[in-house]
Amino acid sequence: MARIRRPGSVLEALRRDIDCVLQRDPAARSGWEVALLYPGVHAVWAHRVSHRLWERGAHLPARALSQAARWATGIEIHPGARLGSGLFIDHGSGVVIGETAVVGSDVTIYHGVTLGGTSLAHGKRHPTVGDRVTIGAGAKVLGAIDVGHDSRIGANSVVVKSVGDNSVVVGVPGQVLARTREHTAADLPDLDNATVPDPVGRAVRSLLDRVDRLETTVLGQPRQAGRDDADGFVWETPDYSI
Repeated sequence: MARIRRPGSVLEALRRDIDCVLQRDPAARSGWEVALLYPGVHAVWAHRVSHRLWERGAHLPARALSQAARWATGIEIHPGARLGSGLFIDHGSGVVIGETAVVGSDVTIYHGVTLGGTSLAHGKRHPTVGDRVTIGAGAKVLGAIDVGHDSRIGANSVVVKSVGDNSVVVGVPGQVLARTREHTAADLPDLDNATVPDPVGRAVRSLLDRVDRLETTVLGQPRQAGRDDADGFVWETPDYSI
């Protein structure tokens, strides 16, 4: 899965963190603006320091720094988590990344995202996220699962099972959809949630169509849109959107 590639120097790491924001956020106007005013960048920089402290056994100072960064940015990253280069946490508020999470390179994470655990056992209990993954606002990726490279997690999705490379996941629980075109390393991040289909809505539409066919066969006419049953339940209304 995700192979953590570390930049060769601190300066190189800082430049890459700033460049990835300029590439992926049209609101970013300059490197100075990103460096001074972007909480996602500050949280990642604080994590780089706290993670090194954690690896050297200085667990208490590492946790203290991560909690200070959480207070300052609204982003909670455990110092034990492993983050690849080019991570962009956009807006950032409410993001939580657990202790054993692994995040690959060039990943984009939006606000309200949780990379959380589902077990009280010690050891690996948080997700491993591949390279170039985009995780939409409010999504929850839970457990010691893998999210394949170039995948896209839709906003507010809940992912509790591993998904392969180039997956698109939407819904609660997350459903894997087929891409019409594979995402590659040369492509920009997937950001347009308006293009993600609704599998639950499609399933309901399929059931409604089947009911119409059955009623046409049995009664000789289809159910009229918006018509109430005897118990007052409305199967379908004219503005029913799927």
